[in-house]
Amino acid sequence: MKKIEDAFEPFPELETDRTRLRRIRWDDLEDMYEYCSVPEVSKYTVWDVHQSREDTRRFIEFIMQRYNQQKVGPWGIEDKQSGALIGTCSFINWDNRSQKAELGYVLSNRYWNRGYMTEAIGRVIEFGFNRLQLVRIEAKCHPDNAGSFRVMEKTGMKQEGRLRSYLKVKDRFEDILIYSILNPSLVQN
Repeated sequence: MKKIEDAFEPFPELETDRTRLRRIRWDDLEDMYEYCSVPEVSKYTVWDVHQSREDTRRFIEFIMQRYNQQKVGPWGIEDKQSGALIGTCSFINWDNRSQKAELGYVLSNRYWNRGYMTEAIGRVIEFGFNRLQLVRIEAKCHPDNAGSFRVMEKTGMKQEGRLRSYLKVKDRFEDILIYSILNPSLVQN
């Protein structure tokens, strides 16, 4: 049985036409703070808007610990043209035994509605199916987060349903939409 952690040693760098998916670095702090400090970016996330660069520094420190302890940590999404960090994406939960993983992602509002996240998530799905031999990849989002569920739909994910009062986010219980995609080479439907 393959373990997802084994595929992250060394940390895999992935590319798309316009992006490079790579480890987060300390020199990404300013770029990350720029988008994490925008209230619209964190509106549908479980984390609060970054009030200071210290918030971003602590988050990068958390990421570095994940790299060191679990091996699996987020990919930084780098715009190849500018070299700027424009977001992150990662397997936020996984189950090696059941060969499934859940995706999470965030993108700078300056890059919304331009296909960057669809490109990045499409590449991560390809990696998950081909390299990790995952059977199922899923993602969840708030029902009002049209940008997020459009990414899921454009990458081939199908909505499975609405989980009512599923997650407590910023002191409120919120409904969540769940989407998934199955590995066509491992599952027949």
